[in-house]
Amino acid sequence: MTPPLIRSVTNHSAAIAQASKWDCVVWIRGADTGTVDAALAQLWDSWQTLSGASGGVGLMAAPALAGGRLIIAPTGPLWRERDDVRRFAKAGADGLARAAGIGAARPLLLVTGIPAGPKYKYALAVAALAAQASCWVPLEGREANNISSCVSEIGLTCIDDDARPEAWEAWLNAVENGRWLARDLCGTEPERMAPLRFAHDCEQVFASTSVRVETIYSGPAFAANYPLLNAVARASLTVPRHHPCVVRLEYKPQGPVERTLLFAGKGVTYDTGGADLKTGGSMAGMSRDKGGAAAVAGLMRTIAELAPPGIHAIAELGLVRNSIGADAFVSDEIITSHAGKRVRIGNTDAEGRLVLADLLSHLREQATTAINPRLFSVATLTGHAARAIGPYTAIVENEAARALGTGAELERVGDLIGDAFDPQRLRPEDWDFIAAKSAAEDLISCNNAASSATPRGHQFPAAFLAIAAGLESTSDDATTLAFTHLDIAGSAIEQGWAHGRPSARPLVGMLAALLADQLPS
Repeated sequence: MTPPLIRSVTNHSAAIAQASKWDCVVWIRGADTGTVDAALAQLWDSWQTLSGASGGVGLMAAPALAGGRLIIAPTGPLWRERDDVRRFAKAGADGLARAAGIGAARPLLLVTGIPAGPKYKYALAVAALAAQASCWVPLEGREANNISSCVSEIGLTCIDDDARPEAWEAWLNAVENGRWLARDLCGTEPERMAPLRFAHDCEQVFASTSVRVETIYSGPAFAANYPLLNAVARASLTVPRHHPCVVRLEYKPQGPVERTLLFAGKGVTYDTGGADLKTGGSMAGMSRDKGGAAAVAGLMRTIAELAPPGIHAIAELGLVRNSIGADAFVSDEIITSHAGKRVRIGNTDAEGRLVLADLLSHLREQATTAINPRLFSVATLTGHAARAIGPYTAIVENEAARALGTGAELERVGDLIGDAFDPQRLRPEDWDFIAAKSAAEDLISCNNAASSATPRGHQFPAAFLAIAAGLESTSDDATTLAFTHLDIAGSAIEQGWAHGRPSARPLVGMLAALLADQLPS
């Protein structure tokens, strides 16, 4: 099963007519513009008179419209300070879900009433993205029971003159192909998406693209090159199907390179907590701890399809199972990272930063000869991020990235495209927290408390990553690599960690901000 394709429609009057190919009209109704067709205006008046029609999604018979059915999904208020473009996302998702529920295979998404001004400039795309996302069905259901969405394609049209659905069609479909992959990789149970199977799926998906794929398997060389990651994997090495690996993805443009984007993705396919075992039911849902690697893989899938000129994109996905067993790594161990830093383990349930540190160190080496490099890590890293900022992606960046305005641009564009970020800052206390406590180590990975119970629990890990991966400057005149850490613990899953839907965030926000010239104008 593949995502339903967006098909742009420029003539909305012909599209909503009974004779068109669409089998249902889903009306995403924003501000009251007074410019809709007379038939729609009459239906809107009728719908408003129905009991309970003041809110929610409505379904009514509409013999004069395509498919004879009209679903009305109002956005609600758009003028208040607390309203943003995600009102269009909710209306798009709810409206399409209702259409799928009545068996529509080719619904037409009609978006009206987009307010003028920059705040809602991408509202059409945001509504369409949410509509596509609502059609995703978990991979296990598709493979085991042949369960899939009935929706095969989605028409996209708009009355507003400036929205231009035809300009968005290719971009939306490329993004959804990436998000579909990301949701499959993140949301699938830990045996079906164990490290080697995750890698195999990536190899299959990218085989027909311009992205080069390399899988690095466990063994003596792996242990030497990814020592922290291998320590996390130790208890899983007795089970061949749980062996760790690293997937490297690389996209090169046809012409000269102008910028290099390097991504490290945390892919813990199951996190028991290791020797510091998760208890009290908190292990449920830990198959989603691979959301960072999944989002990066999806991002690379979209980059492959858009083929942006001037961009060299490199990703390393660390795929590992944090198991419990006789050879599990334990707190108090001192393990030397790929960058040569002696790390004292404070808690084995803080395994994600160990995986990322080795990946980032390898990417750091590649960045030394890269053109205009920027380095990112993406991970479901800390419960503290979810507790502190809720369903947003936390940005924690070093001074070099702040000077380039990386986080500020992610925040600005993310707000417009409906994939919001919450910028944070590294502070001196973060560096102090992970500093060596004796001559035995160079730094500590964490304390022995839960991140959610630790002050600055999602900020200080970025300081750990900078040191453990060798990113910190060692002299006054050294050039520091711009590094931005994204903690998606609160944003990777919608409506409940254990059973909610993977969101594929922050794929859309990163793509829109980092490849702004690919956005339709």
